[in-house]
Amino acid sequence: MRQAAAKIMMVRPAHFGFDPSTAITNSFQQAEGAEQQHSIQQTAIDEFNEAVNTLRTHGVDVVVIDDTDEPKKPNAVFPNNWVSFHDGRVVLYPMLAENRRWERRVDLLDQLVDEGVPVDEIIDISKYEEDNKFLESTGSVVIDYENDLAYACLSSRTDRDVLDKLCEINGYEPVLFESFNVEGVAVYHTNVVMCIASQYAVICAESIKEDQRFDVIRTLEETGHEVVEITMEQMYHFAGNMLEVLDDAGKSTLIMSQTAYDSLSQFQIDKLSGYSKIVTVQIPTIEKFGGGSVRCMMCRVA
Repeated sequence: MRQAAAKIMMVRPAHFGFDPSTAITNSFQQAEGAEQQHSIQQTAIDEFNEAVNTLRTHGVDVVVIDDTDEPKKPNAVFPNNWVSFHDGRVVLYPMLAENRRWERRVDLLDQLVDEGVPVDEIIDISKYEEDNKFLESTGSVVIDYENDLAYACLSSRTDRDVLDKLCEINGYEPVLFESFNVEGVAVYHTNVVMCIASQYAVICAESIKEDQRFDVIRTLEETGHEVVEITMEQMYHFAGNMLEVLDDAGKSTLIMSQTAYDSLSQFQIDKLSGYSKIVTVQIPTIEKFGGGSVRCMMCRVA
């Protein structure tokens, strides 16, 4: 499997909004203004539709799935947390918040098959929820597909035992570390800390525990990645929450939010632009109330 995604899935939300049950472990979510639920939902749909249009305009192959009306799932716009795809093998994951478990939809896989996505085997490891052990797919794990490495920062949503199971299933070697926010609390998902592309990696090394930082950077460099570091402040602007995809001409394209782009220095932009065409989408409402950015919205399916 190549590092850059050739096809992605996105889920149009039916009931997007601030979710108190996930905000407990996600310091990126903001509650201010959350009482305007109807307005937030409509704005989120508008942002979603415009993001899809932007990606398709730039030649990105996007499969759009509509969220179901019931049960209400305020985080359905972030499908990369409950499923991952591996050349025909599909893995379903254990999730911390009970209402996020409702997002796991096997019927959705049938729609993907109709779109040419291979689904040969479904492996369900969500049973770990019974033991209060969680792993939220490519939110919890940033995968270097070309080198069979699974980077993960441990948190309440990222359990070592479940990670080991995923690595056993797919033949990955885990690269474990701890990452903390400005208040010293574990960062909830690895994909806000770092992004791995074919030839480079974006990472907030500042957030990684000091005695583990060097080993993570060294592993990235030894596997041929130029490391582009971002600051803690930039991480909070979702500058680590990016995804490399291929456009319809086979060109490397780096997807990020406008919020992330605006936080970058010209030096960082020039570095990334040397490898990939940068495409930005504007999703401030989804970022504010959902606590995730465009990478969280894109599930790599091929």
